[in-house]
Formats: sequence, structure tokens, C-alpha cells
Amino acid sequence: MAVGATKKHAIESHSETRQAGVEVLQLEAEALQAVASTLDDTFEAAVEAIYNAKGRTVVTGLGKSGLVGRKIAATLASTGTPSHFLHAAEASHGDLGMIGRDDLVIALSNSGTTSELANIITFAKRFGQTLIAVTGRPDSPLGDQADIALRLPDVAEACPLNLAPTTSTAMMMALGDALAIALLRRRGFSSEDFSVFHPGGALAARLKRVGDLMHSGDTIPLAKPDDKVSDALLEMTAKTFGVVGVVDDAGRLVGILTDGDLRRHMATDLLSRTVRDVMTANPRTIGAGALAQEALRTMNDIGITSLFIVDTKQQPIGILHMHDCLRAGVA
Repeated sequence: MAVGATKKHAIESHSETRQAGVEVLQLEAEALQAVASTLDDTFEAAVEAIYNAKGRTVVTGLGKSGLVGRKIAATLASTGTPSHFLHAAEASHGDLGMIGRDDLVIALSNSGTTSELANIITFAKRFGQTLIAVTGRPDSPLGDQADIALRLPDVAEACPLNLAPTTSTAMMMALGDALAIALLRRRGFSSEDFSVFHPGGALAARLKRVGDLMHSGDTIPLAKPDDKVSDALLEMTAKTFGVVGVVDDAGRLVGILTDGDLRRHMATDLLSRTVRDVMTANPRTIGAGALAQEALRTMNDIGITSLFIVDTKQQPIGILHMHDCLRAGVA
């Protein structure tokens, strides 16, 4: 009996633990909805101020707000807004020099009363830098001194003690993302621009272009429609892609010859037939500017391992093998 009671208690404990997690996520989701519903002209003013700033955007905060500030600064920097983080406590010990005369300051504090921000506020007011506050209390010292105050809704923390920063930091983080993406759109920031700031890792692989990975020049296996299949087979074997592109007299890609085509037309006279007789016409192609991820998806969708890259005149300028994408980390 005691064993059964213990198991029942364990099951109930797991259920309660899961429910606690669900409640936190629901509270934070509701808080984010509240932020979205309260965005007003001050948000637009903040975006315009950051967009028009001649210098960098300096994000500052302390404690959990400081940790959020680091992330916001990193997101801004990676999406086209030059930015860095300034620790509020270190600012009073020489790091105020990190704020340039043409910079803009974003200060994070839910209460708006963080004493360590006082010197930063004074510095910004003295030298005329625009000060944007992100705070739950626009009537606080920070909100009162800010040129633009972005207000966080008055929502209780998900912490049952209403002490640990949870919903407040979730709202700050989301508001920072909203600023960064609004600025990204305002600047017309493209995936090409994004890749410049993300040259390494999985994200860089996702942003690689077909033209970055393709084989070009003499490595492209090509044949003419009237060539003998035997000659095309030698070209296919020499170039090792398992396919030959078929080009007309104008250099346009009009077909491909694959090992599958050879098997389907297997006969005693196969090698003496012309490429035109056994090729696949109007093959799928892609442009050099397309993402390698798109090329890989195309190859997977139609069950091929190589894809020809053509220019605007449908002339082949390269070939891409599935293994090229996989080696580059594209998946």
C-alpha cells in the first residue's frame, strides 16, 4: 500500500511540475500580447531615432536587464544597426568613454530606479545623446529623463513571489527584437547583408549561395545533341557527376543525359545512338544567386543528385552536386 501511495505521489508531482511550467509560459505569452497591444507612436519614434543616429546604439542595463541588454545589442548589430553593450555598473569606472558624442543610448530598467544608471543618464543629457528608456514605469527617474520612453505593461512576474524577473525580462527581450526587426525592414537589410555578419556556423551554411559552391569552367560535363552516347559516356565518367548537360549550338542547356537515362535505353546499339535519342529534355535548373538550401531541396524533391546552374540565356555556368551542399553544412 505504501509503495502504491508513493508512486501516486510521484505521478502527481510530475503533473504539478509540468503544470507550473505551462503556467509560466502562458503568463509570459499573455505579457507579450500585452506589449504588442500597447505599442504606440513612441515605438515608431524610437525606431526613427535609432535609424537616424549618426553613431552607434549603446544598450545598457544591470542584472537581468543587463543580460537582456547584451542580447538586444547583439541582435541589433547582426541586423544592420551598429551597436554594443555597456554594463551600467562599469560605466562609472571609465566605461562612459564607450559612449560617443553621436551615439544613442537605450537604457533598460523595469523599475526605472536603478541607481547605477544615474551617471549614464547624466552623461547622455550633458552631451546631447538621445536616451531611450525601456521601463515599466515611465514616471520613474529613468522614464522622466528619457527622450523616448518605451513602456512595459504592468504585468506581474511569473515568479509566484513576484520577485524574480521573468515576464518583465521576456517583455524587454521581445521589445528589443521588435526594434531590431523594424529597423532591419526600415534599412532594407537583405539576406546577403545578413550573411556578411554571420560568416561561420550553421547559419552561414543556410545563407550560402549556389554560386559559392558550384563547379564551373572545364569541370562542367557537356555534350551536343548529335554526339554519340559513347562520347557522352566518356565525358560523364571523366567529370564524375553522373550526368552530362546537353547544349545546342547557341550554348543553351536543352537536356541532360544521366546514368538513369542510359539504363532505361539499354540495348545493343545504345553506344552508337545519339545523345538526342536518349536524353531528358527541359531539365530542372537553378540560378547562381539562389540559396544552396533551395538547390538541395530541389534535388531531394525530384530525386536527383546534380543540378545545372544556368544564366539568363539558359547557358550552363556551373553544376552542383548534392554532396557539395552537404560538405558545406547545408541541410
